[in-house]
Amino acid sequence: MLPLNLTAVTKKTVMIAVFSAFILQASFAQDYRYGLYLSPMISWFGTDVDNISNKGARAGFGANITAERHLTDNWYFSSGLGFSAVSGRLVNSSASFFRFSDHTSTIPEGEPIVYRLQYLSIPVGMKIKTTETGYLVYFAEFGLDPKVAISRRVDIPSISVEGKRAADEIKSLNTGYHISGGAEYSIDGNASLILGIGFESNIFDTTRDYETNESDRSRQRMVRFIFGINF
Repeated sequence: MLPLNLTAVTKKTVMIAVFSAFILQASFAQDYRYGLYLSPMISWFGTDVDNISNKGARAGFGANITAERHLTDNWYFSSGLGFSAVSGRLVNSSASFFRFSDHTSTIPEGEPIVYRLQYLSIPVGMKIKTTETGYLVYFAEFGLDPKVAISRRVDIPSISVEGKRAADEIKSLNTGYHISGGAEYSIDGNASLILGIGFESNIFDTTRDYETNESDRSRQRMVRFIFGINF
Protein backbone atom coordinates (compact mmCIF):
# COMPACT_ATOMS: atom_id res chain seq x y z
CA MET A 1 0.00 0.00 0.00
CA LEU A 2 1.39 3.40 -0.97
CA PRO A 3 0.67 6.64 0.88
CA LEU A 4 -1.39 9.13 -1.08
CA ASN A 5 0.21 12.52 -1.72
CA LEU A 6 -2.18 15.14 -0.36
CA THR A 7 -0.20 18.22 -1.36
CA ALA A 8 -2.50 18.79 -4.34
CA VAL A 9 -5.32 19.98 -2.07
CA THR A 10 -5.82 23.53 -3.29
CA LYS A 11 -6.60 26.74 -1.47
CA LYS A 12 -9.81 26.85 -3.47
CA THR A 13 -10.99 23.57 -1.90
CA VAL A 14 -10.31 24.89 1.60
CA MET A 15 -12.17 28.13 0.87
CA ILE A 16 -15.18 26.23 -0.45
CA ALA A 17 -15.27 24.06 2.68
CA VAL A 18 -15.07 27.04 5.05
CA PHE A 19 -17.69 28.97 3.10
CA SER A 20 -20.03 25.97 3.12
CA ALA A 21 -19.64 25.64 6.90
CA PHE A 22 -20.89 29.20 7.35
CA ILE A 23 -23.78 28.59 4.96
CA LEU A 24 -24.82 25.47 6.85
CA GLN A 25 -24.74 27.28 10.16
CA ALA A 26 -26.68 30.28 8.89
CA SER A 27 -29.30 28.18 7.11
CA PHE A 28 -30.02 25.55 9.74
CA ALA A 29 -29.57 27.61 12.94
CA GLN A 30 -30.50 25.78 16.15
CA ASP A 31 -32.45 22.96 14.48
CA TYR A 32 -29.29 21.11 13.52
CA ARG A 33 -26.22 19.67 15.18
CA TYR A 34 -22.96 20.08 13.33
CA GLY A 35 -19.97 17.83 13.01
CA LEU A 36 -16.38 17.79 11.81
CA TYR A 37 -15.06 14.40 10.71
CA LEU A 38 -11.64 13.19 9.54
CA SER A 39 -11.38 9.83 7.80
CA PRO A 40 -8.23 7.91 6.88
CA MET A 41 -9.30 5.59 4.05
CA ILE A 42 -8.38 2.50 2.09
CA SER A 43 -9.50 2.69 -1.55
CA TRP A 44 -9.49 0.40 -4.58
CA PHE A 45 -11.36 -0.31 -7.83
CA GLY A 46 -13.99 -2.92 -8.49
CA THR A 47 -14.31 -4.02 -12.14
CA ASP A 48 -16.82 -6.14 -14.06
CA VAL A 49 -14.52 -7.67 -16.72
CA ASP A 50 -11.75 -10.25 -16.39
CA ASN A 51 -9.38 -8.37 -18.70
CA ILE A 52 -9.09 -5.33 -16.38
CA SER A 53 -8.35 -5.87 -12.71
CA ASN A 54 -7.57 -3.95 -9.57
CA LYS A 55 -4.07 -4.43 -8.19
CA GLY A 56 -3.89 -3.64 -4.51
CA ALA A 57 -5.55 -1.16 -2.17
CA ARG A 58 -4.15 2.31 -1.54
CA ALA A 59 -4.29 4.82 1.29
CA GLY A 60 -6.50 7.91 1.11
CA PHE A 61 -7.97 10.66 3.22
CA GLY A 62 -11.35 12.32 3.72
CA ALA A 63 -12.86 15.24 5.64
CA ASN A 64 -16.52 16.13 6.20
CA ILE A 65 -18.54 19.02 7.56
CA THR A 66 -21.93 17.62 8.59
CA ALA A 67 -25.34 18.85 9.68
CA GLU A 68 -27.76 16.51 11.43
CA ARG A 69 -31.43 17.05 12.26
CA HIS A 70 -33.68 14.96 14.49
CA LEU A 71 -36.80 13.78 12.64
CA THR A 72 -38.75 11.36 14.81
CA ASP A 73 -38.05 8.77 17.50
CA ASN A 74 -34.48 7.56 16.83
CA TRP A 75 -34.26 8.75 13.22
CA TYR A 76 -32.14 11.66 11.95
CA PHE A 77 -31.50 13.36 8.61
CA SER A 78 -27.87 14.17 7.77
CA SER A 79 -26.15 16.18 5.06
CA GLY A 80 -23.12 18.41 4.59
CA LEU A 81 -20.00 18.75 2.46
CA GLY A 82 -17.30 16.15 1.97
CA PHE A 83 -13.79 16.07 0.53
CA SER A 84 -11.96 12.87 -0.36
CA ALA A 85 -8.57 12.12 -1.88
CA VAL A 86 -8.56 8.54 -3.14
CA SER A 87 -6.56 6.31 -5.43
CA GLY A 88 -6.62 3.00 -7.25
CA ARG A 89 -4.45 0.85 -9.51
CA LEU A 90 -5.79 -0.87 -12.63
CA VAL A 91 -3.99 -3.36 -14.86
CA ASN A 92 -5.12 -4.43 -18.34
CA SER A 93 -3.99 -7.88 -19.48
CA SER A 94 -3.94 -6.55 -23.05
CA ALA A 95 -2.25 -3.51 -24.56
CA SER A 96 -4.51 -0.45 -24.26
CA PHE A 97 -4.70 3.22 -25.19
CA PHE A 98 -4.80 6.13 -22.75
CA ARG A 99 -5.98 9.56 -23.88
CA PHE A 100 -4.41 12.74 -22.53
CA SER A 101 -5.52 16.20 -23.61
CA ASP A 102 -2.57 16.59 -26.00
CA HIS A 103 -1.83 13.02 -27.12
CA THR A 104 -2.74 9.34 -26.84
CA SER A 105 -0.31 6.81 -25.33
CA THR A 106 -0.11 3.05 -25.67
CA ILE A 107 0.08 1.17 -22.37
CA PRO A 108 1.80 -2.24 -22.62
CA GLU A 109 -0.11 -5.26 -21.39
CA GLY A 110 0.16 -5.97 -17.68
CA GLU A 111 1.43 -2.47 -16.82
CA PRO A 112 -0.43 -0.57 -14.06
CA ILE A 113 -2.21 2.77 -14.27
CA VAL A 114 -2.49 4.52 -10.90
CA TYR A 115 -5.46 6.89 -10.66
CA ARG A 116 -5.24 9.72 -8.10
CA LEU A 117 -8.57 11.49 -7.63
CA GLN A 118 -10.00 14.23 -5.43
CA TYR A 119 -13.75 14.68 -4.98
CA LEU A 120 -16.11 17.22 -3.43
CA SER A 121 -19.39 15.60 -2.45
CA ILE A 122 -22.71 16.47 -0.82
CA PRO A 123 -23.61 13.38 1.25
CA VAL A 124 -27.30 12.96 2.07
CA GLY A 125 -28.36 10.21 4.42
CA MET A 126 -30.62 8.79 7.11
CA LYS A 127 -29.22 7.91 10.51
CA ILE A 128 -30.69 5.78 13.28
CA LYS A 129 -29.44 6.08 16.87
CA THR A 130 -29.92 4.08 20.03
CA THR A 131 -31.07 5.66 23.29
CA GLU A 132 -28.13 7.07 25.27
CA THR A 133 -26.74 4.64 27.84
CA GLY A 134 -23.84 5.66 30.06
CA TYR A 135 -22.80 8.58 27.79
CA LEU A 136 -22.78 6.26 24.75
CA VAL A 137 -25.03 6.27 21.70
CA TYR A 138 -24.61 3.79 18.84
CA PHE A 139 -25.58 4.74 15.30
CA ALA A 140 -25.92 3.42 11.76
CA GLU A 141 -26.26 5.52 8.61
CA PHE A 142 -26.97 4.96 4.93
CA GLY A 143 -27.23 7.45 2.10
CA LEU A 144 -26.14 8.81 -1.28
CA ASP A 145 -23.09 10.88 -2.25
CA PRO A 146 -23.39 13.08 -5.37
CA LYS A 147 -19.84 14.19 -6.17
CA VAL A 148 -17.65 16.11 -8.58
CA ALA A 149 -14.00 15.34 -9.30
CA ILE A 150 -11.86 18.44 -8.66
CA SER A 151 -8.57 16.72 -9.49
CA ARG A 152 -8.01 13.85 -11.94
CA ARG A 153 -4.42 12.67 -12.30
CA VAL A 154 -2.58 9.46 -13.13
CA ASP A 155 0.80 7.81 -12.69
CA ILE A 156 1.86 5.41 -15.46
CA PRO A 157 5.40 4.17 -14.67
CA SER A 158 5.80 2.23 -17.94
CA ILE A 159 5.69 5.45 -19.99
CA SER A 160 7.30 7.72 -17.34
CA VAL A 161 4.11 9.60 -16.48
CA GLU A 162 3.70 10.95 -12.95
CA GLY A 163 0.88 13.18 -11.70
CA LYS A 164 -0.36 14.08 -15.20
CA ARG A 165 -3.87 15.44 -15.66
CA ALA A 166 -6.22 12.87 -17.18
CA ALA A 167 -9.57 14.61 -17.58
CA ASP A 168 -10.25 12.81 -20.88
CA GLU A 169 -10.09 9.39 -19.23
CA ILE A 170 -11.86 10.05 -15.90
CA LYS A 171 -15.45 11.21 -15.50
CA SER A 172 -15.97 14.47 -13.65
CA LEU A 173 -19.38 13.59 -12.13
CA ASN A 174 -20.44 10.53 -10.20
CA THR A 175 -22.71 9.38 -7.41
CA GLY A 176 -21.90 6.97 -4.63
CA TYR A 177 -23.67 5.32 -1.73
CA HIS A 178 -22.40 4.90 1.81
CA ILE A 179 -23.08 2.69 4.82
CA SER A 180 -21.49 3.45 8.17
CA GLY A 181 -21.80 2.73 11.86
CA GLY A 182 -20.14 3.61 15.12
CA ALA A 183 -20.45 5.14 18.57
CA GLU A 184 -20.98 8.66 19.89
CA TYR A 185 -19.59 9.51 23.35
CA SER A 186 -21.01 12.57 25.14
CA ILE A 187 -18.27 14.77 26.62
CA ASP A 188 -19.89 18.10 27.54
CA GLY A 189 -23.40 19.38 27.04
CA ASN A 190 -24.25 18.97 23.35
CA ALA A 191 -20.70 17.96 22.31
CA SER A 192 -19.76 14.35 21.61
CA LEU A 193 -16.85 12.41 20.15
CA ILE A 194 -17.43 10.09 17.18
CA LEU A 195 -15.68 6.85 16.32
CA GLY A 196 -16.85 4.68 13.45
CA ILE A 197 -16.22 2.78 10.25
CA GLY A 198 -17.90 3.05 6.88
CA PHE A 199 -18.01 1.66 3.35
CA GLU A 200 -18.55 3.78 0.23
CA SER A 201 -18.79 2.88 -3.45
CA ASN A 202 -19.34 4.85 -6.64
CA ILE A 203 -22.46 3.72 -8.46
CA PHE A 204 -21.33 4.70 -11.96
CA ASP A 205 -18.18 3.99 -13.95
CA THR A 206 -15.21 6.11 -12.86
CA THR A 207 -13.31 5.82 -16.16
CA ARG A 208 -14.39 6.64 -19.70
CA ASP A 209 -14.73 3.92 -22.35
CA TYR A 210 -13.52 4.49 -25.90
CA GLU A 211 -14.00 2.36 -29.00
CA THR A 212 -10.29 1.42 -28.98
CA ASN A 213 -10.51 -0.21 -25.53
CA GLU A 214 -12.67 -2.88 -23.96
CA SER A 215 -15.78 -1.49 -22.27
CA ASP A 216 -15.85 -2.01 -18.53
CA ARG A 217 -17.27 -0.56 -15.33
CA SER A 218 -14.57 0.47 -12.87
CA ARG A 219 -16.10 1.73 -9.64
CA GLN A 220 -14.13 3.36 -6.83
CA ARG A 221 -14.66 1.71 -3.44
CA MET A 222 -13.52 2.93 -0.05
CA VAL A 223 -13.39 1.90 3.59
CA ARG A 224 -13.38 4.86 5.99
CA PHE A 225 -12.13 5.00 9.57
CA ILE A 226 -14.17 7.83 11.06
CA PHE A 227 -12.95 10.19 13.80
CA GLY A 228 -14.97 13.29 14.61
CA ILE A 229 -16.82 15.60 16.92
CA ASN A 230 -20.47 16.71 16.99
CA PHE A 231 -21.54 19.94 18.64
